Amino acid sequence: MRYITYLVIGVFFGIVMFKSEAASWFRIYEMFQFGSFHMYGIIGSALVLGIIGIQLIKRKDIKPIGGSEMRLQPKDKGITRYLVGGIIFGLGWALAGACPGPMYVLAGAGYVSILVVIFGALLGTFIYGLLKNKLPH
Repeated sequence: MRYITYLVIGVFFGIVMFKSEAASWFRIYEMFQFGSFHMYGIIGSALVLGIIGIQLIKRKDIKPIGGSEMRLQPKDKGITRYLVGGIIFGLGWALAGACPGPMYVLAGAGYVSILVVIFGALLGTFIYGLLKNKLPH
């Protein structure tokens, strides 16, 4: 039953992303050219909602559905790791025209060529997993 709930939420999220044009290559291109506020508005509203949600969880001591203790671990500080990771992520996003969420939305919408991008993303994740212990973190 739990997986059906995740599937329904994922399909709803995909529909919202597709209808809001967040998965549109043109909108992403506009964003990287600083030609439109559309994507910045979507990303900014997600950021604000995320901050509000995390603060509510911390201040109201909200428990997960199972009732266990929720632990939000602070991230390690460091400029280099976020700068390099952000540049790699941004370059991939700009070259592919989609970040990880919209990749699956575009596949679901019938854009077959995005399967090459999904394969590349999965391959990159696999290679990172192999090299993780050898990389400076």
